[in-house]
Amino acid sequence: MELIRADISKHFQYVTLSHRWGEGEPSLRDVEGHSIYGMSIKGGFGKLQAFCRVALELDYLWAWSDTCCIDKHSSAEVQETIGSMFAWYRLSALTIVHLSDVLDTGPLGSSEWFRRGWTLQELLAPRSLLFYTQTWSLYKNLTSPNHKADFAVLEELERETGIEPRFLTSFSPGLDDARSRLQWASLRRTTRPEDIAYSLFGIFNLHLPIMYGESVENALGRLLAEIVSQSGDVSVLDW
Repeated sequence: MELIRADISKHFQYVTLSHRWGEGEPSLRDVEGHSIYGMSIKGGFGKLQAFCRVALELDYLWAWSDTCCIDKHSSAEVQETIGSMFAWYRLSALTIVHLSDVLDTGPLGSSEWFRRGWTLQELLAPRSLLFYTQTWSLYKNLTSPNHKADFAVLEELERETGIEPRFLTSFSPGLDDARSRLQWASLRRTTRPEDIAYSLFGIFNLHLPIMYGESVENALGRLLAEIVSQSGDVSVLDW
């Protein structure tokens, strides 16, 4: 029975994609009912095809991308997905990070990926993560199955993000070190201003309503109020 359970679990393991959104990203409606490899290679379609190929080369049968695995026309699904985004990355067998602006010679820190709001939880949540460069080559040709287990990569990540390796390798969502968590996000940006608050809900393990159209001040205010209410830590107000 244990062998059967292990085989079934392995079969349904999935890989997640972390990336910076660009022009022409495919939506659910673009890919639904179509073969990924039979579609255009322009814009985000080519990136999606490359991601699926890498996942298959690594012997995974399932791949998840936030561009086309969410029905963005459904406000209920968007609300549910944002609330469970951290879990999607945490439960994945592997997260593939595509740094579209990093050449094969690096360095990691030159990527805009490190300055975007949503990618903070995509860095912290996965237990296993691999960085790929612009050409879909492994960063520095490192053959480790998990770049979070590579000391040199962890040093680079700490220098770039200010996040200690212990958080990078075994991060737990919640309210501990709340002020530090806010500071990690303080220099990051999102396309929609209010997303800077929503992108932190999973990191703090908070479930709050998503209200697109509200001001960033209101979104952050709701987040901070909930953190203070649950933790009693008023120091977060000075982050």
